[in-house]
Formats: sequence, structure tokens, C-alpha cells
Amino acid sequence: MPVHAKNTESANAESATGASQQQSQQRKFVYDFSEGNKDLKDLLGGKGANLAEMTNLGLPVPPGFTITTEACKAYLDSGEAPAALRDEVSGHLAALEERMAKKLGQADDPLLVSVRSGAKFSMPGMMDTVLNIGLSDESVHGLAAQSGDERFAWDSYRRLIQMFGDTVLGIDGERFSETLDEVKSARGAVTDVDLTADDLRELVQKFKAIVSEETGRDFPQDPREQMDLAVRAVFDSWNGSRARLYRRQERIPHDLGTAVNICSMVFGNLGPDSGTGVAFTRDPASGQQGVYGDYLQNAQGEDVVAGIRNTVPLADLEQLDKASYDQLMQIMETLENHYRDLCDIEFTIERGKLWMLQTRVGKRTAAAAFRIATQLVDQGLIDEAEALQRVNGTQLAQLMFPRFDSNGGLKDADQIGWGIAASPGAAVGKAVFDSYTAIKWSRSGEKVILIRRETNPDDLDGMLAAEGILTSRGGKTSHAAVVARGMGKTCVCGAEELEVDTKRRCLKSQDGRIVEEGDVVSIDGSTGKVYAGEVPVVPSPVVEYFEGRTHAGADEADELVQAVHRIMAYADRVRRLRVRANADNAEDAARARRFGAQGIGLCRTEHMFLGERRELVERLILADTEEERERALGALLPLQQGDFVELFESMDGLPVTVRLLDPPLHEFLPDITELSVRVALAESRKDANENDLRLLQAVHRLHEQNPMLGLRGVRLGLVIPGLFTMQIRAIAEAAAARKAGGGDPRAEIMIPLVGTVQELELVREEAEQVIAEVEQRHNVELGLTLGTMIELPRAALTADQIAECADFFSFGTNDLTQTVWAFSRDDVEASFFTAYLEKGIFGVSPFETIDKDGVGALVRSAAEAGRATRPDLKLGVCGEHGGDPESVHFFHEVGLDYVSCSPFRIPVARLEAGRAAAAQQHATA
Repeated sequence: MPVHAKNTESANAESATGASQQQSQQRKFVYDFSEGNKDLKDLLGGKGANLAEMTNLGLPVPPGFTITTEACKAYLDSGEAPAALRDEVSGHLAALEERMAKKLGQADDPLLVSVRSGAKFSMPGMMDTVLNIGLSDESVHGLAAQSGDERFAWDSYRRLIQMFGDTVLGIDGERFSETLDEVKSARGAVTDVDLTADDLRELVQKFKAIVSEETGRDFPQDPREQMDLAVRAVFDSWNGSRARLYRRQERIPHDLGTAVNICSMVFGNLGPDSGTGVAFTRDPASGQQGVYGDYLQNAQGEDVVAGIRNTVPLADLEQLDKASYDQLMQIMETLENHYRDLCDIEFTIERGKLWMLQTRVGKRTAAAAFRIATQLVDQGLIDEAEALQRVNGTQLAQLMFPRFDSNGGLKDADQIGWGIAASPGAAVGKAVFDSYTAIKWSRSGEKVILIRRETNPDDLDGMLAAEGILTSRGGKTSHAAVVARGMGKTCVCGAEELEVDTKRRCLKSQDGRIVEEGDVVSIDGSTGKVYAGEVPVVPSPVVEYFEGRTHAGADEADELVQAVHRIMAYADRVRRLRVRANADNAEDAARARRFGAQGIGLCRTEHMFLGERRELVERLILADTEEERERALGALLPLQQGDFVELFESMDGLPVTVRLLDPPLHEFLPDITELSVRVALAESRKDANENDLRLLQAVHRLHEQNPMLGLRGVRLGLVIPGLFTMQIRAIAEAAAARKAGGGDPRAEIMIPLVGTVQELELVREEAEQVIAEVEQRHNVELGLTLGTMIELPRAALTADQIAECADFFSFGTNDLTQTVWAFSRDDVEASFFTAYLEKGIFGVSPFETIDKDGVGALVRSAAEAGRATRPDLKLGVCGEHGGDPESVHFFHEVGLDYVSCSPFRIPVARLEAGRAAAAQQHATA
């Protein structure tokens, strides 16, 4: 008698019977697989929704039902399951038992089920799963009799106790793993498969003893108690530390909850005609079409994901079981065409019968995302607007990182091993062998490579801290590979020839060489190669494309470059937001323009006063008379003018927003401690330096308790006569010089740190006089505009008044965030930010992504108020939020005209501006 359903093909028609009785209830907590669909991810989670979708498509899915996320949220809110939940589960369980013609845990022929988590967004390995629920001391004999395989029955039972003990009862999983290794060692067994039925029976007794010892109670024998406890454990795992960390990393909301899928078991560990695997409809690493995945004979699903046993390529299944292979290929094609995307599939073969356990839109590398998006357009499955939503700026940024130099550095590289190329990229760092060390060294500024036999969810912290991950076990679908791809981390898996010794903290190559902890290693996630020492890296082909050194239309153009070019071209066609650069010199400006910048949104003039020019600023600060001050300013003027000429030339025909001097003057003076020591030592030698003494007096005079809220920005221009006048004259003279040379300068003068319109009025009056004087002398109209940074809450709240005197606003979101939150960025990021992130106060740093509810609300209200006063008011943002993908969408929504960011992030901002526009068009269509 087969272990699976006796009549599963006709089972779906019966599935509504148990569920229909629940329809009259106001809240329904349980759905049969036949009741849902792929659009119910909020309610059924991704796994449950997709199981329902496959069931509706007529694919071979083991019968089961889903407990909704609503039930989980109710449980997490109150600490108790909803009162109606038990009866609903009982009704669906009874319907499942009737369909399968056997009872849960029935002594002579047990129905066994799996209890799996399944949130709206995929969180691989972060929450709990328990297989083989229903086995007990009694029913294990029934399973042995029905299957005709005693070894299989005892293997299934030991798996249940091991998983249940770890995930439900909270016993350290190492207790079970160490006991398993001891039994294997005593029997001379290399793998789990080598253990006999008697070995596994003994192992079950040892595992049960661990449960009794650790919990003070026997392993539960009531199958319904097993199931209920497993469901509760899945609910609890939503708030587990590793799940919360993963959600913070992936920016998944904490209030979604998880669904629970209860599915009748099918078994891949019934012998050589059984097995389990993971398949992808395209290569998740490269995007290439073909047969990709892993298969493991005589195994259950966790064996593949955990990477405990090394798999064979999915293509080998054709030789092992051609009928199942052919059916799987047909199903993969069906699913990809139905979902119109790369699909990730989990399946089990039970004695030659194929079962689909899960499908989802698969995680992929950044390169694969761009390739697949354009491939699907070419196949007619999606349009360009949809393709734009299939990629994102974070992925584009990953493609811009360097890779190993294949023409130079790799020739002399010392290769020590070769594994599976699981997640591409080039990673170099010091070898570490546990997550704790990876985190510790990373926080000290070291780049590390995390090396493990295999990773598990508890390694997530270390994986986040590492530059890359290397494992000696597992394949492309192991935990390490899946999580690394999702995070954009370089990963090499299944490097079998490398012996990883976590106790001795070293790695041994096949030829006997040793890599100790702290030794530098390099891993190539694109080829799977592992090198001792540091391998040189070269720019990515995508950066070469943006730099203009390669062309997407060339015959030798990389397929990835072609895909990026097509996506970027569409983004540029549809976006409304313009993208400018934060650039302070001609070199940065030229690079920004190559990267697609449409002007400069922030030129920080203080950067022009560093180096050899610092001495001139010191003279300005030390000036005792108006004549001395005029001489110092006069020396600075031609230097500033020359800087602006170069900048305007680099951005000819495009706007250049020049921010007048912003930081406190003390930043241009020596450190007070260093200078005090120097003066004291000189005086002790009776060799005092008059200039040092004057500098020290000036440092003391300019010292402020909180300089970032002191004499800086517009306050400097109003307090120090001639300072802003010199800068404005330099800008005007440079523009006039470019005009005379046939150029098209479009300068915009920005006044920083304005808090009241009166400040701006005073500076504007003086500026207009200077500009008019330059225009008259050169007989030219310069068209200069004057505006302000909105970086103080008061400025945002009085934006309607300030707009009367401003041609444009540029939101300085860095300082606006500091002043809204009362944060000193340099201090808080080094002190309590980590604790705030861990406690969930922040999902992400407000300096990284705009705080929509606080800072964002001020930006929105200031934009509306400013344009109410002046409808043609130009609006932009010049903080680094301008290059953050999520923030760009917000700025599009608010109605800003442009964002400005560092040159390297310009392509990201261009892409996200296009995605924001396309998403808005789709929403209003």
C-alpha cells in the first residue's frame, strides 16, 4: 500500500466539504489548498498562496490546509490562539483524514503531516518547519508495515524527534547532531544513509533520552499535541531573533505575521527510487535558461537545504528517473509561463511519483535579475514597464562593484579549491570560522570571509558582517547560497576538496596546505574558485559601460551590459525626476556627467578651502583689521573663480548649484589639543611661535559647545563681512568668463542653514548688487538664480514665507534629519544606533532612508507651502537620501523636480526615478 494518498487525484473536489462549514464565520482562520490563490499572500503567506495556485492549476500537490497570518497576529497580540482556531483546524484535519483514508498518527497506517511556516515574503531558513508529525512509538511500526521499509520508518521518526526537539522544545540542535555523529562513527558510517534500521532505532532511543533530560518530560506521543505545539512554535518563530534580523536586513515589516501550512507528508527517503530536490526555471545566478537545480536521492527536503549531503545536478535526474524528470520539465515550463518569472520549485519523488511541495518567484542575483527581465520582454511575457519593476537600484549598485582581474591578477593567483558558484562577485578578506568572530572583526574594520562546513539560520549575523561566504558542503539551493543571493553577498558552496575544521579554526586544501584564521583568502562567486591570499580586482563591466569605455551596441558587448542598457534607457524615458550629482570639482563633475547626471545639485565650496588653501582661511580668521580681511578674501577670490570656471565647463549647459560656505570656521583651524601641546612645548623651549599663539587664541575664541548648531551657514555670511560677497563674485565672474568663451553656464547660488526669511533677504540683497555689478562690467546677462537649503525644521515650517525670497529650495535631508531627531550623526551612529535597530525602533537608519513620517512630512509640507507662494519654485534634494532607492520613490511622490547624490549612485537614482514613475502610471491606469 503506498504511503501517499490513496486517491489524491479526486481529493481536491472533496476539499471544500470541511472548509464550507466555516464560511459563515466572520473571520476565517483556515483555508484548504483548493480555496486560495497566488494573490492571497497577505492572508495565506507566499507558500500557502502558491500551494493553492498549483492546486488550482491541477499540479500534483499533496493535500493540506493553511492557517492564516490573521491567526498568527491574533496569537502574537494576545499570547493565545484565537478561540475558533482549534475547531477550524479540527474540521480541516477531519476532511484531510477522510480524503487520505487514514487518521493522523493512526497506529496501523498513520497519516503524517508537515507543519511549515510561510510568510508573505520569502525568509529562507529564518522560521520553523517540522516534518513527520504523527509518528510515535506505536505508529512507527505501522509506517514500517505500510511502507515495507523498517529503516525508512525509524529514519523518519528520528528526524521528527530531532526537528521537534530543536524547533518546538528549544533543545540545542547540536545535542542531536553530536549524538548522530557518534552513532555514525561507532558504526563506521560515512553518511546518514549508511545507518541500518537497528542503528536508527537505537538513535531514536538516544534522541528521546535527550528530550527527557532537557525538558523533564517524555517526547509527546499524542499526534494532535505534536501538531498543535508545532503550529505554536511556527507562530513564535516569527518573532525569533534571526527572523527579526532578517526582516530588518530585507526591510520586511514586523507586523505581517506568518501563515502555517499543514500538508500531508510525501517521502523522498523511501529508497533509491525516491528523492527530493530544488529546481529553478532559469539559473538564479546568471539568468541563463536551462536546467538548474539540485537533486538528492533517498532524502528529505531539509537535507538539500541544509547542505549536509552534497547533491547532484538536477540534469542527472533524467538518467535516474526519466518519467519524473520529463514531468518536472513540463511543470517548470507551466509555472514560469503562469507566473511570468523565474520560479523556484521544491519537489519530492516518492517511489517514482512526483509531488510539488512549493513554488515561488525565485530569489536571484543582481545580474540574473537584469538578464531575466529583458529575456521575458523578448519572449512577450512582460512589457518594458513590468521589466522595470523586476529590477531595483540595490541590484544595480551590486553590479557596479569590482570583480577579479581575469587578465592579470588571476594568472598568478594561488588557487586552493573549487566549489559551486552560488552567488557572484569578488570577495577578499581574512578567514574566520564562526559568526561571532566575523561580527567582532568586521566591527573593528576588518574585511572577513566566513568559512563554514555549512551555514544555518543562526549564522545570519556573521553572513551579514562578512564580505563573502565559503562552505565545503551544499549546493546552489543550500541555506548559504539562497541567503547570500538574497543579500547580494558573494558565495561559494560545496567546495568538497577543502576540509573545514571549525574547532582548530583552519581550512586544509587537498594538497595539504593550511589556511589559518586571519589568513587572507579570495573567493570568486562567479566561477566557484577559491584562492589563498589577495587577488587583484578590476572595475565591473557595468561601470565600464557607464564610464563610456564600452558600448552596449558593440559586437563584443557583454550580455549583462546590454540588459542594463535596455533597462536604463526605458527608465530614462519614463522618469519625471531629474538626477543631479553632488560634486565639488571638475573631475567628479565629469564622471557624474558620464554616469548620466543632469547637472550638479550640490557643490560644497568648503572642500575648495582645504589643502594648501587652508593657510588663506587661517589668515581670514586671524585678520584683526578690515584691510587684513580684504587681503585674505582677495587672495581667495581668484582661486574660487578658477574652481568655478572648471566646474561650469564640465557641466556646460546644465545647472550647477553652488552652496556657499557652510561649516563652522574652527574646522579650518588645527585641533585645539594638538595646537595647545605644540604651543606649550615651544614655550618650554622658549621658542614660542607668534602665529601659533594667535591661532590658539582664535581656536579658543571660535570654540563652541555645539558647533553644528552654532556659527555656520548663512550666519557666517552675515557675521563675517565680505565672505559670501567674495564667493558670489567668484561665481558671477566665472560665469561671465564662460559666457565670454562661448560656454553656457547655468549657476544657481544656494544659501545654507536659513531659518528665517530675513536672513535670506539680507544675503539676496547683497548678492543681487554684486551680480548686477559683474553683469554691467562684462555687459552680459548671467541668469543666476538664488535659493536656499531647507535643512532646519523652522525653515520647513515657514517655507511659504521663505519662498517669497527664493528661486528654489534644495532639501538638505542630512541636517534636517539631525535637527528633527536631535541626533548628532557622528555620535549616535557610534553609540546607540545598533541598539535601536536591534530593538526595532528603527527598521533602517533615518540617515540611510528618509524618515517619511517625520522628516518626510516636513519635506512634503514645505514643498506644498513653497509652491503655494511661488508655483514655479524649483524643488530638489541634495542629501545622500537622493541616491537611496526607497527615498527616491518618496521624492517622486512629493513632487520634487530633481534628486542629487554622489556620482557613483547616479545610475541607481536614474533607475529608481524611472521605477517610481512607472509604478505611478500603473497605479493610475
